[in-house]
Amino acid sequence: MIVRVIAASLLAYVLLSHFAALKANVSKRDSICYWAAAHLLVRHLNPYDSRSVMALEQQQGYTDTKPLVLRTPPWSLFMVLPLATMDAFWAWVVWVGASIAALALGMRLCWRMLGHDLRPPALFWVVGYAFAPVPACLVSGQMGILLLLGVVLFLWFEPSRPFLAGAALILPSAKPHLLAFFWLMLMIWIIREKKWKIAAGFATSFAAATALGLVFDPAVFPHYRQMLREAAIGSEFIPALSGVLRLLFFRRSFWVQFVPALLAVPWFIRTYVLNRSRWDWRDHGLTLMVVSVLTTPYAWLTDEAVLLPAVLQATMWVYGARRELTSRGRLVITMFACLNGLLLLILRSKVPFATGIYFWSSLVWFGWYFYGRSFRATTEKQLRSAVAFN
Repeated sequence: MIVRVIAASLLAYVLLSHFAALKANVSKRDSICYWAAAHLLVRHLNPYDSRSVMALEQQQGYTDTKPLVLRTPPWSLFMVLPLATMDAFWAWVVWVGASIAALALGMRLCWRMLGHDLRPPALFWVVGYAFAPVPACLVSGQMGILLLLGVVLFLWFEPSRPFLAGAALILPSAKPHLLAFFWLMLMIWIIREKKWKIAAGFATSFAAATALGLVFDPAVFPHYRQMLREAAIGSEFIPALSGVLRLLFFRRSFWVQFVPALLAVPWFIRTYVLNRSRWDWRDHGLTLMVVSVLTTPYAWLTDEAVLLPAVLQATMWVYGARRELTSRGRLVITMFACLNGLLLLILRSKVPFATGIYFWSSLVWFGWYFYGRSFRATTEKQLRSAVAFN
């Protein structure tokens, strides 16, 4: 509780002491494209039209030559629609406030799913709030934390309320490419285990979200396809591991960005075969997410906020086995803390995401998760012994 109160107080202090500067720099936040799309949508205009978006953003002080256009699909528009009722600055404030609320709820649910005591240790909150993609989302006004909330709600509701679990997946479906193996396994699992309530929940939320977009813009899907053609994403540098590999070796070939995912397919098949009879989304699902983000063809640091449950789970595994850590183990923990701290320092220096300097972040989360997983058996054995003793 003390950690959360201190964090909230610091956030309030920063907002109040830098109010003028924040208001002047609102055009530099990614949330401005959400605000512009919402304003166009409520006027029954094309929310993906680059010229209209540019005109609105320039009114708010945007100075770049290329507009920031929303790139998420039409069924994600419901997330930004409420921003149409306010100006760009307050849209950013509300968006950040919603992200903070989603983060707090997501972390609370994570502890109730992954923890074993009534109260989480301070380390749990420190790792969660200091996880580099989290402040990256808050600073830039990106939607990664809302995607995270959708994943956490799915994991929370799946055992007991499958319809709500499926409905929650409408949030991470805003960027379906990010968790490719997660979605593939979900489809196989639904069919194999006949989890039709989860499918019905997702279908219902998907239909409702899509219908809302069509009500405001009946041609929203053609407009979306046109935006993708104009954006020419295939010619852009994507600051993910796959994008850097393409830049170094096959700059002109967009298909190279899909090679890491293709190389991971045999691992996915093996994971499915070994665990299909005892599949647990709170365990195996986290592993799929980590590998999906590592190999995705398109991602930014802010998108990696969805991996917070996996990072927290790894932290708790290591924390549970802390008495058995060797010098090598302490070195690994120190390296993880330093690398995450380095990402925070780069963020503090305001280095743009598009430079590619953050591309190695997914490797850090991948390494940390599988290192923590090596302590899983030890931690669970200690917990069983503690329960038996009591």
